[in-house]
Amino acid sequence: MNRQGVELKWLLLGMFLGSIGNSFVWPLTTIYIHEQLHESLTVSGIVLLFYSGANVVGSYISGMLFDRTNPRKLMIGGTLLATVVMAIMIFFNGWPIYGILLTVIGFFNGWIITMVNSFATRSGRDGRYVFNMLYFANNLGMVIGTTIVGPLYQYAKGNVSPMFLITTILYTMFSLVVIFFFKDNQQTAEKNDDGETGAADVKIPQSNLWISWIFFIALVVIWTMYEQWASNLSVFMTDQGISMTKYSLLWTLNGILIVVFQLGITWLNRWVNRPYAQVFIGMFTIGFSFVLLLHAHSYSWFVAAMVILTIGEATALPTMPAIVNSLSPVAVKGKYQGILNAFSSIGKAIGPLFGGLMIEATSYHILFIICAVSIFVMEIIVFLVVKIKRAKVVEY
Repeated sequence: MNRQGVELKWLLLGMFLGSIGNSFVWPLTTIYIHEQLHESLTVSGIVLLFYSGANVVGSYISGMLFDRTNPRKLMIGGTLLATVVMAIMIFFNGWPIYGILLTVIGFFNGWIITMVNSFATRSGRDGRYVFNMLYFANNLGMVIGTTIVGPLYQYAKGNVSPMFLITTILYTMFSLVVIFFFKDNQQTAEKNDDGETGAADVKIPQSNLWISWIFFIALVVIWTMYEQWASNLSVFMTDQGISMTKYSLLWTLNGILIVVFQLGITWLNRWVNRPYAQVFIGMFTIGFSFVLLLHAHSYSWFVAAMVILTIGEATALPTMPAIVNSLSPVAVKGKYQGILNAFSSIGKAIGPLFGGLMIEATSYHILFIICAVSIFVMEIIVFLVVKIKRAKVVEY
């Protein structure tokens, strides 16, 4: 029986549409609040803190509910309500309503992403292939979105209403995909009747928990630092006379390279089964990208740093949820994908505010040093935990 009731192609299409939509929102948040709404970088960081805090709550709740009730209904509710909020923001995007509604969107984005990832754990396919393809779809959408959003924002002279209109249309399409192609999942409701262990009774080996939780903590650190690219770096670059369009093109490059790297990694995974090595390589290169930023005084340096960042991102970030999936029993796969997305969102929540406070207290260069050192230290800790505990893990 197909446990998820959803073909992979529909999960990928949903992720693709949602990614394009989000690419019209998140790259602009810091610069829109700072330049158009005339608030400080710290205030921008607080708004993104609330956005990602709500994302944490949405991720955790939806992950817990996925294992206990009908996910299709939860998915439909999440996409429809997210669409309604996007539509409201076409007309109401001043201060402070922008920050309030962005927080609501954060909740539903966390809800939706966790649902998609949880459906993916029950696809019956190799976890690394599924999560690589989801990451591929997400970044293909980002390529398209970020290519358009920079020039459109400049053409609209700082007016974000056209961006939210496009996002509303895309989320409407996403909702239709969910309504028509996400089939009812009776498996969850029938588990206990079939004699399977309930989620509350599942005992997970200690080694599995150690590795899963060190990954969760590592994701907080990685995303806290990564968010400097997505938030404060836009102001750093524009202060050096580099246009918003060129900043946007960095994310287009990021998306294109991830698409290419994901195809290559998916091909390599047919012959090479070294997921933990991928995590170690990825964490190192993400940290090294901040070392390059210390020398970035021209656009070519930012391009080089983005290439290095992207290698790390494509290597580590899809592999970590795939490993957590392999360490999670079937009855609690949704729960642990929810926790993973929640911890990722904690990093995304802390990142912009942490960066804003560090920049105002010290400088961008000190921030970049802290980012690099934090990731390198976290990688050493992850390596030691995996080395000690891996021999005793049980894979599902």
